[in-house]
Amino acid sequence: MIVTSSNFYQVGASLPVDAPSYVRRQADEEFYQKLQAGKFCYVLNSRQMGKSSLRVQTMQRLQKEGTVCAAIDLTGIGKVSEQQWYGGIVYNLSESCKLEDKIDFDWQEWWEKHQTVLSPVQCLSLFIEKVLLDKIQQPIVIFVDEIDKVLSQDFSLDDFFALIRFFQNQRVDNPIFQRLTFALLGVATPGDLIRNKTQTPFNIGEAIELHGFQINEVEPLIKGLQGRFDNPQGIMGEILDWTRGQPFLTQKLCKFMVEESDKDNPGSVKEVVKSRIIQNWESQDDPEHLRTIRDRILSSEQRAGYLLELYQQIQQKGEVAAKKNVEFSELRLSGLVVQREGKLRVYNRVYQQVFNKNWAETQLKNLRPYSEAFRFWVASGYSDESRLLQGKALESAEKWAKGKDLSFQDKQFLAASREKEIALRNQQAELEREKKDREAAEKRNLVLSEANRKAKRRIRNGTVVLVLALLGTVGLGGLAAIEGDKTFQARQDAKQAQQTANDAKKEVQSAQMQVQTERQNAQVARKQAQAQQQNAQVARKQAQAQQQIAKNAQKNAEAAKKEVQSAQMQVQTEQKNAQVARKEAQAQQQIAKNAQKNADDAQREVQSAKEQVKTEQEKAKTARKQAQKEVEKADNAQKQATEAIQNAEFSKKEADKAKEVATSEREKAKNAQKQAEEAIQKAEKSQQKLALIDKEIETVQQLVKLAEELRNENLITALGEAYRLAALSSRVNDHNLKQAMLFVSMSQAYQSLLAKEQNQKANKQKEKIIKYQNLAEETMNESLNYLNEEGAKISSSPQGLQIKVLVKRNQAKLLSDKSKEVAINAYTEAYNTLKNHPNETNPFEQDRILTTEYIELVHRGLLNLQPNRNQQVWNSLKEHFYDRLENSLKLQNWRAADRTTYRMMVFIADREQQGFLDIPRVKNFSCNELTEIDKLWVNYSRGNFGFSVQKKIWEEKGNRLDIKAEDWNEKDRDNFVAFAKAVKWSTRIDWNSDNINLGELKGALPLDGRAVVIPAAIWGILDKELDSLNNESSFLFSRVRACKL
Repeated sequence: MIVTSSNFYQVGASLPVDAPSYVRRQADEEFYQKLQAGKFCYVLNSRQMGKSSLRVQTMQRLQKEGTVCAAIDLTGIGKVSEQQWYGGIVYNLSESCKLEDKIDFDWQEWWEKHQTVLSPVQCLSLFIEKVLLDKIQQPIVIFVDEIDKVLSQDFSLDDFFALIRFFQNQRVDNPIFQRLTFALLGVATPGDLIRNKTQTPFNIGEAIELHGFQINEVEPLIKGLQGRFDNPQGIMGEILDWTRGQPFLTQKLCKFMVEESDKDNPGSVKEVVKSRIIQNWESQDDPEHLRTIRDRILSSEQRAGYLLELYQQIQQKGEVAAKKNVEFSELRLSGLVVQREGKLRVYNRVYQQVFNKNWAETQLKNLRPYSEAFRFWVASGYSDESRLLQGKALESAEKWAKGKDLSFQDKQFLAASREKEIALRNQQAELEREKKDREAAEKRNLVLSEANRKAKRRIRNGTVVLVLALLGTVGLGGLAAIEGDKTFQARQDAKQAQQTANDAKKEVQSAQMQVQTERQNAQVARKQAQAQQQNAQVARKQAQAQQQIAKNAQKNAEAAKKEVQSAQMQVQTEQKNAQVARKEAQAQQQIAKNAQKNADDAQREVQSAKEQVKTEQEKAKTARKQAQKEVEKADNAQKQATEAIQNAEFSKKEADKAKEVATSEREKAKNAQKQAEEAIQKAEKSQQKLALIDKEIETVQQLVKLAEELRNENLITALGEAYRLAALSSRVNDHNLKQAMLFVSMSQAYQSLLAKEQNQKANKQKEKIIKYQNLAEETMNESLNYLNEEGAKISSSPQGLQIKVLVKRNQAKLLSDKSKEVAINAYTEAYNTLKNHPNETNPFEQDRILTTEYIELVHRGLLNLQPNRNQQVWNSLKEHFYDRLENSLKLQNWRAADRTTYRMMVFIADREQQGFLDIPRVKNFSCNELTEIDKLWVNYSRGNFGFSVQKKIWEEKGNRLDIKAEDWNEKDRDNFVAFAKAVKWSTRIDWNSDNINLGELKGALPLDGRAVVIPAAIWGILDKELDSLNNESSFLFSRVRACKL
């Protein structure tokens, strides 16, 4: 067998057409067949998925069939003007089709001739129609690679894509275009490439999907591993388990494994992945791959945040439903995720560990230092102001954002934060102003109090002056009445008194205003007050002189005072009455004058005039009294009006209060109704919950009854599992999941009863067999129904995922004899759930529903039902054994670890049916696996257990390696006994003790001799069996030496 070199695999760039490691996929055949049929095709996918290699291989196949292929790589054209870009396309087509050699065609001369009268796209159209299709009679396929480079140009290339559509449409009218087709390849979406959707050719083209390598496609890659590994198919299965067939990573990992095989102590696939790809990946990523993914995600500051947040959702949930929007398309084009069955998932395990949760969180923080506050703010619908930035945090964020091309939401967040910051500062400034205003007000109040005290004194003095003036007015009014003009004079006095009152009022108002002025105005007020005091002294003297007069006129003063008050309310009426009185007085005066002039001639007339004057005076008095009555009526009317207004206002207030009360009562009624509806809803929910609880109790009672039957039949293991699941179901809150779990437990119990009845050698009861079979299927269907009712919610629930595995495995086991296809599908669904959700279905955490036994049964069920061994499932089961071994070693459960080691070695060597390893399998046992097992034992036992430890003690006790049974002598027997005693194989050890001293038991594990002969006790067996044990041990430790442990 020829052993290949690491150069067999190519990492990066397009593979040559004759590359031995090229893997043909389904896309190869689809691409070739559709182009051969003349269909426009496009391959738009993430980088390093093998697009260019696919083009090279397809071109060769088409050329062999007589098709002319032209290849244009837009990377070579670069960033140019529109005219140069189309000119570059013409040049590339001319060179690819060798027009200069075939027809002596000068492309540059042709281009210069036509580009002066035609647009660039018209020139390209003319060149293809009148040159290519005219001079070449074979079918033509034009491949345009790196089509996404059109996005870097400063002009639109919609016309180029419209031209492709035009050529396709012209096939109906012009047959020559049936010989022409295009194939576009690149990293973009159709929506990215063309802005005018009405001209897009993509809706009449064929999309070619590129998927990762499948296990049935990688035979070329396996050839490169042959001669270097005992089980190259197994190695390839492990590689695909890590890469999911991603072409670049798969070629790279194959190359690393070939290099690893040349070492004295080669590492496993897992170790190579961790040491050469995952650890320090940024410095080891050569040729660049992981950094390409990183850079594409972070290339746009506006979009990077959305992509990282979407990726975090996928990390948290395991998968999310795919949507047709920019973020989902861009994340797929990065290569980090892949769409399967309508869901986006992380492409492979390498990407999961490189671009892990910490990486995503770090990148988000680098993108925006306020990422956590921003996410909560967006999640609240942009309303949670508590998440907005303040103070130094806002200043740092604004400094960071300066010069960056932020998204609209980022700008909105920072603007809202700045607005809130300004509002807070204004509020603080307002509080500071209010504080200063309070302090100033307190100072002004001190001044005001002092000014009020002085002003009151001044007002008292002014009031004395006003009273004296009123008294004087009353006195003058009395004298005027005696002279016959009391009404007129009283009115004049009333006006004067009113004026005096108004002046006094103005002085009071002036005093009040002066209180608010500065200290200088207060000093002026004091001077005025002193002057008023002097005036008051004079007024008091006058008052004493007039005291007697004031007593006599007191009643008249009170009446005059009432007239002053009524005059204020009835000015217009009083003016009219005054005018009438004046006119009458003037008329009487005129009569008196005429009478005096004629006194000598008519004395009687004078006397008569005097009497008439007296009569008129009486009339004036009567008129005054009537006026006073009218004033009183007006006062009463005014009071009634005021009272009516007050009553109306009071009624309005009462009405408003009543309205408010009614509104309040209405609100209370609404709230009461709402509370009643909520109470009804709660009651209904409680009733529904009680109904569900009743169902659960009924199911538990059925399970308890079934457990009694298991106990009666002495099915202790099944009984223990039924009780375990029943106990764990109490921690499941979801009704559907709890019921599914209880019914699957019952179905398993019925299957145990069925198996026992079927295994009865005598007294088999056919009725019982049929009964248990039917009950097992009925309860299985119940568990499936409850699981289906849960629907998509299962994916977000660790308990739901575990119960799903439990139910599907039970279904598969029960139906394996009835319907093999249904059983395989059920096992496959359980297996995929385990693979896609390893953390949620991890059996090593406390109180997990799934146990390691269930996970092993899922793998074994799938392996047993499939005709050919499924290498991926086999590898997964092997990884599960390793996980069990490592978990037992971590917990220092040495006996469990020993049992797992025994079972795993027999499994790997394909000796499970025999139950032990024979000499040929020992001699050829995989060094990779033996090394991995030994490393785990040595590491967790701190160097006390392991094959390498046992081998060293073996040699120290004088034992030989590779000893054959016929060559074994008495000395060999003694040496073996010495070895067995040294490693305590002859001593009964209580491995459950808390006081185990590992140093005293050095070399006792693993296997303590059980796996290499038969699974039985070592001591107390025949000498012949002891000889066989020595022989087998010799070959085992010989293999240890060969594997360089």
